[in-house]
Amino acid sequence: MQCVGIYAKKNHPDALNFAQEVMDWLNERGYETLLEEDLAKGLKIERAYADKDIPARVDIIVVLGGDGTLISVARHVGEHQKPILGVNLGSLGFLTEITREETFSSLEKVLVGDFQTSERMMVDAIVRRQGREVKRFSVLNDVVINKGALARIIDMEAWVDDVYLTTFKADGLIVSTPTGSTGYNLAAGGPIVYPGMHCLVISPICPHMLTNRPLIVSDRSIIRVEVKFQDEHVVLTADGQVGMPLKGGDVVELRKSDTHTLLIKSPTKDYFKVLRTKLRWGER
Repeated sequence: MQCVGIYAKKNHPDALNFAQEVMDWLNERGYETLLEEDLAKGLKIERAYADKDIPARVDIIVVLGGDGTLISVARHVGEHQKPILGVNLGSLGFLTEITREETFSSLEKVLVGDFQTSERMMVDAIVRRQGREVKRFSVLNDVVINKGALARIIDMEAWVDDVYLTTFKADGLIVSTPTGSTGYNLAAGGPIVYPGMHCLVISPICPHMLTNRPLIVSDRSIIRVEVKFQDEHVVLTADGQVGMPLKGGDVVELRKSDTHTLLIKSPTKDYFKVLRTKLRWGER
């Protein structure tokens, strides 16, 4: 490996300072570093790159911040399939498993190829309006259809592989990957799904039908949701970070993406240890 891309949590002084340390450490050992524009500006470095341009130019990516920062970077990596080393600068994350103290020892191993990755499936969310594609999102965690603060209950007609599932009457609907199962899906009463599973989770938000429960389907399935409303304010959100307003009759199609995200595993903790720590299992 010769070139490393560095992303850091925006507007976070600690992330900025630590990015400088990581860059200096890499440069001293002969590695080239590419910084995204906001980070380069914060460090007063003239040579900078757009977020989406870095993955094609580097061998590995280092993300300094938290799970939200890593998720935003994953959307830029897309088809380039570059391994991502996530360093958590706050509390323990589900995705950013490496601690600040482990950063340089982990980098020493990673840069000589001594590491393992966890392959995480991604989902393409396609919004169609009157049969025409108007927007497409690449998603690592989840896609959420949600009502505005004053909107009434949403009717959402759901189909799986062209077979009618049901019409959800709820405050919203979550379609989650295994990676995203510990996010909004978990808060809405959905199951925790092991990251290596090949599936999607459909979870209604506050359903007004007591028999509605989360449903797990194959990752080969194509899910279609038609939003049946006219005037209410309803939005689609991808990974909790980007999105768009929906109109009555819009159809949201969700299918497994051709791309995936490669997360470098922590050498000191496994997924179940992260769960026990994050969710405080075993504590009284």
